[in-house]
Amino acid sequence: MAQSIFQVDAFTAEPFRGNPAAVVPLERERDDAWMQDVAREMNLSETAFLLPAGDGYRLRWFTPAVEVDLCGHATLASAHVLWETGRIAAGGEARFQTRSGVLTAVRDGAWIELDFPATPALAADPPPGLLDALGVPALEVGKSRFDYLVRVASADVVRALTPDFGRLRSVEARGVIVTAEADDRVHDFVSRFFAPRAGVDEDPVTGSAHCCLAPYWAGRTGRDSLAGYQASARGGTVHVRLAGDRVKLRGHAVTVMRGIMVEDRE
Repeated sequence: MAQSIFQVDAFTAEPFRGNPAAVVPLERERDDAWMQDVAREMNLSETAFLLPAGDGYRLRWFTPAVEVDLCGHATLASAHVLWETGRIAAGGEARFQTRSGVLTAVRDGAWIELDFPATPALAADPPPGLLDALGVPALEVGKSRFDYLVRVASADVVRALTPDFGRLRSVEARGVIVTAEADDRVHDFVSRFFAPRAGVDEDPVTGSAHCCLAPYWAGRTGRDSLAGYQASARGGTVHVRLAGDRVKLRGHAVTVMRGIMVEDRE
């Protein structure tokens, strides 16, 4: 059977914005090396692989270099593909078995809402080389399960960052979130996300980073529902709602490509 593949822009309602993810709905098991090869060939920040399992799907995410434990935009893209292709009924819930437990997605009109684990950051000393690699002073540094979080003076500082990715690659973490209070009336905070150690110098819009940003900014603002803008070149908005030890992530998605793999072989 020919293997279908999709490319979806997530956390945007417009094509060529947000974060592109490849989605591969599998009909049978594939080995890890094959999935890593496909992800390397797609050369996007993440490629998602879906396999029917029980009352949902097993979901795995690969960057061009490694498999990762949690990815928001590729999960949103995967749910979008399942509904768009009729694999899940229009009003049905998408359930995913992942390395980070069971994740779910529901549709609310054009919106998709993900239910993810919160990954709060605890205060931490910056590791050697981190701030030098970013080239900016920090107002606060924290460490989550996956990433370092660095708050800087302003949204302008976030937008102007030009990290030294070679030096940042030496930091022992999946990635680095840099954030500041927003300077517009639409968003509450802005961020950027850098993960050269995982093979992604800068990720355009990172759902999993917002699992850390949501509790952080909820603590600073006293509000559980917030809007974050990831100020990458592509840009994208993630609406977050903190619900105990979970974070609801809301965004849009749009399919930009559908294809068939020409040589479907291990």
